[in-house]
Amino acid sequence: MRDEHPQTPAQTISRTTSPDQGPHPCTARIEAPRRDGDGFLPLEGYGALGEGRSVALSGEDGAIDWWCVPNMDSPPLFDRLLAGDAPLPDGSTAGHFTIRPRGPVTVTRAYRRHSNVLETRFEGESGTAVLTESLNSGIAGRLPWCELARRVECTEGEMTFDVTLRLGHRAGERSPYRAPNGPYKLFHVGRVMGLFLHGPALRIAHEDDDLTEGTLTLRAGERDLLAIVAGEEEPLVVPDLADIDARIERSDEEWRDWSAEFGDDSPESAFLLRQALALKLLLYSPSGAIAAAATTSLPERIGGDKNYDYRYAWVRDAGYTIVSFLSLGIEAEAKAGLTWLLNQLNAHGPRVCFALEGGVEERMSELAMPGWRHSRPVLCGNRAALQHQHSTYGDIFETVAAFVGRGNIVDHRSAETLSHLADDCADRWRQKDSGIWELPELEHYTGSKISCWQALNRAVELADSGHLPTTQRDRWARERDRIAAWIDDNCWDEDLQAYVMHPGTRRLDASLALAVRFGFDGADRLASTLCAIDEALGAGPFHYRYGGMDEEEGCFLAVSFWIAEAWALLGQRDEAMARLTALREATGGGVGILPEMIDPDSRAWLGNLPQGLSHLAALEAACTLLDRRPAGHRTRGATVRPRGGA
Repeated sequence: MRDEHPQTPAQTISRTTSPDQGPHPCTARIEAPRRDGDGFLPLEGYGALGEGRSVALSGEDGAIDWWCVPNMDSPPLFDRLLAGDAPLPDGSTAGHFTIRPRGPVTVTRAYRRHSNVLETRFEGESGTAVLTESLNSGIAGRLPWCELARRVECTEGEMTFDVTLRLGHRAGERSPYRAPNGPYKLFHVGRVMGLFLHGPALRIAHEDDDLTEGTLTLRAGERDLLAIVAGEEEPLVVPDLADIDARIERSDEEWRDWSAEFGDDSPESAFLLRQALALKLLLYSPSGAIAAAATTSLPERIGGDKNYDYRYAWVRDAGYTIVSFLSLGIEAEAKAGLTWLLNQLNAHGPRVCFALEGGVEERMSELAMPGWRHSRPVLCGNRAALQHQHSTYGDIFETVAAFVGRGNIVDHRSAETLSHLADDCADRWRQKDSGIWELPELEHYTGSKISCWQALNRAVELADSGHLPTTQRDRWARERDRIAAWIDDNCWDEDLQAYVMHPGTRRLDASLALAVRFGFDGADRLASTLCAIDEALGAGPFHYRYGGMDEEEGCFLAVSFWIAEAWALLGQRDEAMARLTALREATGGGVGILPEMIDPDSRAWLGNLPQGLSHLAALEAACTLLDRRPAGHRTRGATVRPRGGA
């Protein structure tokens, strides 16, 4: 769907790509504060900051429009991302923390090399300044408080910035206030207590319970730091500004040390590393969970109602992340994520997703907010955990197979949990489910049956290699073979020369590209299915999820990367590389993070971000072409050739 809110004539925006995505930083010319009169930025105008507990979105105009404190799934302290600048129903205005240069400026943005510290360069008529942003960590890793650091340094001439700190009201559910405490004025929003710290160069013009406004003027060689420290129902440390400033560099060093373990200086590895750094932002270190995305309710179509809360850990996304980390040799995070997943599955069974702290979330509520670009509803909570998806079986067994394929060991309790899951899969595969796309219509989805085949195939392999008890091994093998026969008998359409979405339909499902990764038998049929998906669901280098979605949503980025990966695994490496190159160029409009979807015509971003599944699919495709896949993934030749490139 094209953007229904045209940009104002006074503003032009053009972007190139991030250093880790391509040859140039992301550049924008900004002559108006926002792209439309309602105060919304395009999603590609955001970069993400994180420290392993929370994620903040920083806009190209100097605004932090989204930051949930203290955790990724906490209520947002800044929520303008979902409201813009219009008054909310309770009369309040959405929260943001903006450091905006006066006058027209050219903005150049890039993450520091091999880091998630973000730098924004403002070039105006009177001078040039650099804004360096970080959610800081400490010497021993993640700080026991939230610390958002924003350093402004003038490098040429003179620049003046308008500074606004507006606290969000949580859709009218809380009323922020300030209270003196010794020499400080603390802010309170619900259970969150925090402090706005800054140097003497910031001149405060107005201060209220929920609003602080001021100006910051710097000349060449001068710099100042603006920071927020906050926590939830806990004592609050008040650091020196110099210490906060120093932690920006320490955090940058920690990111670079982490990246040095598996990165090199080739363009291909730089792209791969940027995906890994984005995924690292979604790793919730207090528990080891891996969030699907850092936001809620960003729409899959402007004005549409497909708006969901992705601040949960899906078994699929977490499992794919663990496999990707194993591909890169990132074993500590992979082990933590797998342990958390197995603990949740042991406690709650094969659920689709879990809360970041663990457990099953069944509640969902709608918030009184207009939504990004007036796309409602705005939701808190996700009921996907109430569904059953057969893909959960395949995802966890694929993850464990990759883990042991690196020479690691499964403990006795985990082996018992996995054996029970294999038995459950063997019992339930004939039932209908909601499928990978979490649809309300229960069907015999082809992808779900392939996932059951995948799970039992891996269970047999794990039993044969001594990682699982062999008591039910032969039963698993028999059911695996029955599933494969059922799929070929019921899900193949001879006229289309493709596997269809489910028996009884002619619709195609782009997620069937994953069957190649899973090692499902029949390379020629899978290659023919990929060709049919291109014809029915392709839109330039992108693809829709399944038939009929071109009227309801944008193209789903992950499936296009899955298709590129599938061609590589089928031996068509030139085709795969051409597709991956086209996708890199087409998604390079941002600073280095990816959304869930994209408008294939305007290239406008859609859906929650940073979207873990998009980064995972890009990373896995790159790993395949760089031969950095973990043990257990097979490359199989196909005699069917692609019907045209990307």
